[in-house]
Amino acid sequence: MSGVDGSYDCVTKSPMGDQKSVFTVKSDGGSFTGQNAGAMGALDVENGKVDGNKLSWTMNMKVPMPMTLEAEATIDGDALTGTIKAGPFGSMAMTGTRQA
Repeated sequence: MSGVDGSYDCVTKSPMGDQKSVFTVKSDGGSFTGQNAGAMGALDVENGKVDGNKLSWTMNMKVPMPMTLEAEATIDGDALTGTIKAGPFGSMAMTGTRQA
């Protein structure tokens, strides 16, 4: 298990208000799998890359409209700080804390 692995309680600042989710990370060398599960359903991590304590990935959103989300985050201890780019909606801040 690497320093980025775990489940994080996250909040994403979206145009529709704060979206709570649980983001799971399971790394395997320079890549990772997982999902971001919230009220709108679960989005699987695709193209997950790990570079030290930095993560980058994409997610294919279906609801409320089809869109590819581009995300990146940095893990510092148990804190996650990142951004999710949602096409024409721009970047949304994402923060989280690793579950104990």
